[in-house]
Amino acid sequence: MAILEYNQFKQIFNETIFEKSKADLLEKIASDISSWNNELLCPSISKAKILQNLLQSHEIRFGDAFEHVIEKYLELKGCNILQKRYILDNGDVLNIDQCFKKGNKVYFIEQKVRDDHDSTKKRGQIDNFEKKLDLMLSKYPENELIGIFYFIDPDLVKNRNFYTAELEKMTIDYGVETQIFYGKPLFDYLGYTEVWSEILEYLERWRKEIPDLPEINFDLDANHTFEEIKDIKPLFFRKLLENNEIFNEIVLTLFPQKKTLKLLLNYFSTKTETIYKTIAENLKIKINNNL
Repeated sequence: MAILEYNQFKQIFNETIFEKSKADLLEKIASDISSWNNELLCPSISKAKILQNLLQSHEIRFGDAFEHVIEKYLELKGCNILQKRYILDNGDVLNIDQCFKKGNKVYFIEQKVRDDHDSTKKRGQIDNFEKKLDLMLSKYPENELIGIFYFIDPDLVKNRNFYTAELEKMTIDYGVETQIFYGKPLFDYLGYTEVWSEILEYLERWRKEIPDLPEINFDLDANHTFEEIKDIKPLFFRKLLENNEIFNEIVLTLFPQKKTLKLLLNYFSTKTETIYKTIAENLKIKINNNL
């Protein structure tokens, strides 16, 4: 009997990875116009950069999806999910990837997709873990707390010796149990071995259902695209429209049939704010010039 239904698993992954990726790309382009301008000498390079950015976004969101799905499994197994987002005294935000209570123990997990960090990044990762350990100790007794460093991918263990040594020092210095796991052993440790088997089964099914490469023609599902991007801050649309090269080579690559652009034009035309009227007028000119 399944712990989590496959459709729920798929929904978590699809929504986390693909929803808002188009909006994020447009904001990224608008925020770094000069960088994208440098790619306009060759249309194929522009398309490659669009694809590269979407792939990078999906890779980051893949890790986020795993955070959501593992939390869902922990909840279904009866764990009490605890607060994960904290605002520090200096205003900084510290997010715990997983934080839950199982029995009389409180677990916090620093979760990553794979252990492929360089020497600078690995030091930053372990320092970040210690910050979270220090925070958790201000909330929970040391004898109840367990800190875990977890990598989903079991096949890449580049810095395992470094992390293990650093965690052992923390265990001694803080008096808190720490662990490091790659892949399945985390669930063995928690007593939820069957969860890992189900995740692997579902992940294989899900990968067969998604395209190998992201679609860069956002007009193929214009209504859905419109709903995703229509509420991007107007400053981003303004920047995309005021640069002719970016509009002609990048924006029209993403919206080649202009279906989504026309939906945006109709939407912006209903707004009363001056900035939206300005955007609507500029967008109308751009669409008419490229008929």
